[in-house]
Amino acid sequence: MSFDVIEQLPSKVLGETRVLNIYLPEGYKKNDTTKYPAVYLLDGSADEDFIHISGLYQFYSFPWIKRVPKTIVVGIATVDRRRDFTYPTTIEKDHEHYPTTGHSAKFISFLEKELQPFIEKNYNVSASKTIIGQSLGGLLAAEILLTNPGLFNQYIIVSPSLWWDNGSLLKRESELLKETYAKPTKIYIGVGKEGLVPGDNPRMMEVDAALLADKIKSTKSKNIKVYFDYLPEEDHATILHQAVTNALRKLNPLPDEKAND
Repeated sequence: MSFDVIEQLPSKVLGETRVLNIYLPEGYKKNDTTKYPAVYLLDGSADEDFIHISGLYQFYSFPWIKRVPKTIVVGIATVDRRRDFTYPTTIEKDHEHYPTTGHSAKFISFLEKELQPFIEKNYNVSASKTIIGQSLGGLLAAEILLTNPGLFNQYIIVSPSLWWDNGSLLKRESELLKETYAKPTKIYIGVGKEGLVPGDNPRMMEVDAALLADKIKSTKSKNIKVYFDYLPEEDHATILHQAVTNALRKLNPLPDEKAND
């Protein structure tokens, strides 16, 4: 498994250097003309989700499986996920408990203006771009989907922390919901049996995830495909691996599955 590439990317937007763990598929050659889809993995440190998620892409691209094309996985190592993955909240207790929060706009700008251009300049990537995020990472992926949907064409959103700021993200308007939205986009939303979430106003993570899926399904655009997946045997700690496995199958259906979709 070729995940031996570690990059240090200085960011003017964030004012810090970010570590990138990069998985290159078997046969990748810098001077080749072959282009590979890129997956941007939040919480992508080596001791977080990078190794097992890269393994899924390696496994499902084996020639005897061919479920997904050979793919480059960019793991974005975590520095302060509460700072980077949350937008400003109106809930005072959230400010008290998590004083660094509220800077997702900067992180999204980093993804768009620095990280994606860096990867596109230095690696043989195609126009296909996927983001994967769980929990607060899922919140960020959902925020991007609703506020800057063209940044990626596939979204794998797992157990998103939509309780943040009392669920205000679910109330946002989005270009994605308009008939004029033209970019083909596939979205997978997965959630386990996770129950009540933090905060004074009780919310069910399963319900919030379903509300997000329903919101996107209400789009008037014919270019949006949404898959909602409830995994009752998984909880917040165990869900990511199985959810991404399911996402790869749903986002890359076999011919007979397309007929039944």
